[in-house]
Amino acid sequence: MRRFISPLVIAPLVIVGLLAGCGSDSADVVETQAPMTEAPTSEAPADELQDIVTIASGNEDFSTLVAAVSAAGLVETLQGEGPFTVFAPTNAAFAALPAGLVDKLLLPENKDLLVKILTYHVVAGKVMAADVMAGDVASVEGQNITITTEGGVKVNAANVVTVDIEAGNGVIHVIDAVILPPDVDVAAL
Repeated sequence: MRRFISPLVIAPLVIVGLLAGCGSDSADVVETQAPMTEAPTSEAPADELQDIVTIASGNEDFSTLVAAVSAAGLVETLQGEGPFTVFAPTNAAFAALPAGLVDKLLLPENKDLLVKILTYHVVAGKVMAADVMAGDVASVEGQNITITTEGGVKVNAANVVTVDIEAGNGVIHVIDAVILPPDVDVAAL
């Protein structure tokens, strides 16, 4: 059965899906050792779970991410088969970016840059918190993200604050900052 999904929720997830196509194996992720909030697990089979975009669209804390995923044209990708692991920044994470940056990124002329940033938050495969290991992991965007576990699990400089929000096509881990590919200079916008 097909459900209507808000374009604001879908956009960030689509980026994640695009990133997953360029990612690495889930064995490259760190084992969690820091206290994090664990999302309630679902007992439903994966094919009965909602997709990543639908889950994000149903959470007000992801409205900026969903808007970005929609603006980037990534909704269908993130609703795809996957599996994807998405490190999803909250609205507060986007709000911490320099003033006006999110609005600039959502402009049609900056779509390629937005796709690059969003896909940097996605890893191919379904990597649950118990399978995470410290090290460098290829993002769907193509460049590595660094996962560390000392003092809590981090993705680059972002803290993982909630883990294992399971979807039918992957998993979402919530992070408290937007991570940027090393070759992106947002000051140039």
